[in-house]
Amino acid sequence: MEAARTFKIEGMHCASCAATIERVFRKREGVQSAVVNYATETAKVTFDEHKVQPQDLSKAIAPLGYTLVLASATASAAGAAPPPEHDHHVHEIAELRTRARVGVALALVDFAVMGWAGLATLGAAPAPGPLAEGLTHLLLLLVASYMLFAVGWPYCKGVLRFLRHGVADMDTLVGLGTGTAYFYSLALDVLAAAHGHLFHSHANYYDVTIVVIAFVTFGKYLEARAKLKTGDAIEKLLNLQAKTALVRRDGQEIETPVERVVPGDLIVVKPGTKIAVDGEVVEGESFVEEALVTGEPMPAEKKPGAKVFAGTMNTQGALVFRATKVGADTLLANIVKMVAEAQGSKAAIQSLADKVAAVFVPVVLGLAVLALALWLTVGGHELGLARALPLGLVSFVGILVIACPCALGLATPTAIIVGVGKGASEGILIKDAATLETLNRVNVAVVDKTGTLTTGRPEVEEVEIRSPRGEDEVIAILAALERKSEHPLARAVLAYAERKKIAAREATAFENRQGRGVRATVDGQVFYAGNERLARELGLAPAAETVAAGTVPGRTPVLLMTEKEILAVVYVADAIRDNAREAVAKLHELGIRVVLCTGDNRAAAEQVARAVGVDEVVAEALPEDKLKKIKELQAQGKIVAMAGDGINDAPALAQADVGVAMSTGADVAIASAGVVLLHGDIVKLAKAVRLARLTLRGIKQNLFWASIYNLIGIPLAGGLFYPWLGWTLSPAIAGVAMAFSSVSVVTNSLRLKMKRL
Repeated sequence: MEAARTFKIEGMHCASCAATIERVFRKREGVQSAVVNYATETAKVTFDEHKVQPQDLSKAIAPLGYTLVLASATASAAGAAPPPEHDHHVHEIAELRTRARVGVALALVDFAVMGWAGLATLGAAPAPGPLAEGLTHLLLLLVASYMLFAVGWPYCKGVLRFLRHGVADMDTLVGLGTGTAYFYSLALDVLAAAHGHLFHSHANYYDVTIVVIAFVTFGKYLEARAKLKTGDAIEKLLNLQAKTALVRRDGQEIETPVERVVPGDLIVVKPGTKIAVDGEVVEGESFVEEALVTGEPMPAEKKPGAKVFAGTMNTQGALVFRATKVGADTLLANIVKMVAEAQGSKAAIQSLADKVAAVFVPVVLGLAVLALALWLTVGGHELGLARALPLGLVSFVGILVIACPCALGLATPTAIIVGVGKGASEGILIKDAATLETLNRVNVAVVDKTGTLTTGRPEVEEVEIRSPRGEDEVIAILAALERKSEHPLARAVLAYAERKKIAAREATAFENRQGRGVRATVDGQVFYAGNERLARELGLAPAAETVAAGTVPGRTPVLLMTEKEILAVVYVADAIRDNAREAVAKLHELGIRVVLCTGDNRAAAEQVARAVGVDEVVAEALPEDKLKKIKELQAQGKIVAMAGDGINDAPALAQADVGVAMSTGADVAIASAGVVLLHGDIVKLAKAVRLARLTLRGIKQNLFWASIYNLIGIPLAGGLFYPWLGWTLSPAIAGVAMAFSSVSVVTNSLRLKMKRL
């Protein structure tokens, strides 16, 4: 049996770690695919449960120093990313903070010693005597030893892991570089001592070990703290969840853990308290703050019949609602799941960076050895071995230290994490990174009319009777047919029947005729409800033409028919959304052409098109016609986003480069889409495109800076410019540059949080 699960991975230090874990997992028999994300520290693995178990995967990476958190499996059985291990990250950051503080303090001691020596050389301070010089040298040896084997122990473990298993990462590079500087200096001291010059060797690199470890550790602390901030969108959403609910049972109000609430329970919500689960209001009136769930800044009015959602805040009056969705089925739980999955996914633009990161460490090791070899051979011939050896050593250490696969590995995922989180806070749910990347390139938006540009809550304006049957009988039959339909026009008929207190009759043998209407048997007779197209198919063409001729733009006729005649025509009008014109205008500002594609009649479609300012109208479109229009635009080289909310939109949503669903729409439409707009707000489509463009711009900036650090730093550290310009790069400065390369990338990603969409 195939399973797709997402596990937390602990112990990753850089992007090359993610590549190593992916490689190990993919080699296991039974593993179909493995995607490891360094930024989210998760691994999404698809595997055959009959051939391999999560415990086997854990054992495979344990010798390499990584831990697969098996507890995540239960939480992620459906393939969703587990919630962030906040406590683990807080502990990790606290440990890094302690090591960074010690490291920086000891680096200041080193700076003091070097500063004294520098000032003495300039005559600005007294020169240290032999005793003072020996003591300061001994002090540097002790500080360097503590830095390498205590503060820098993770880097030493990286070297040991490399020697045992051949697995190298950023820690390996830092450990090799600082270790080489330390043991070279120690060897010089031993040789000096053998000649009676105890602690008087001037050519040592203890300061390299001290400063590099201090700054790298400090940089890792800043990176970890910044990474934690990138994922705070999920943390905020998780914090919305109420822990308990006030449940009314047997006439009593009992405070119950939210896990024990079941559908059908009556929940009492007092002013100023959170709503625990999704439900429908049955008593009371109030205003509910829904901003973090729907993206709407203004509290929404709630009356009996209104929907409420878990995690929202009741602000005024008391409410009683009936629980409809609990646990993992709530809107909040699904938002958390979707955001987590999207943040853990990979965009196509990341593939190149991943490939580079996978071979980065071995390539850097090779370059460092090559630089040292060239200094000892070519440099030794030109400068003499005594002068070339220190320069070669500095180049070797400098290359190992300045090389940073982390910045490359973080460039894309941190921007994706922040972008997806920003979208969630604005009521825009993006299913994966690939969708975000494609949305960036969209240049045509195809939008449905009903429920997208209009409110989706049409109302019956007129009932035209064309048979001896009375209005009550006609509406009772029509309501019987429409009761099993999900079309918004059906809801208008049912609302009209309820308002008129007309009970719907029982219908059997129900059949949905997509894009045309419905068919059912009522009281032993077959009836049809639908549009003029269905009437023509039944052979009622002349009658259908009279209906079409009498239809006022903006009003849609619903025909009740038998196989022989039209019994009645119900005219339904769907109000245009207040912000529909604004939404279309904002899409135009982004250079996006807007096409209205609807199953409604042309007159109604064109009336809406004129009101909101779309560029093209495709009316009376069946699901296959919408699909055909999408394919036609794609054949012209257009990148198409399709926005809709009904069952008939599902094929077009799936075909479009980016499907955009309204959260107020049918479940199948939401399942077919890559983007879900909460609250059914079409203005958010333009915001989603702008978010995608800002995110991709951030990714490209990150990749540029991550690359430039290495493209300039590695040749400079290797001494490439020394023969012409005399330029070399101190390993200490290389350590600073490497430390801040990752920090700058993460900080650039965090800037997206401040942008207005």
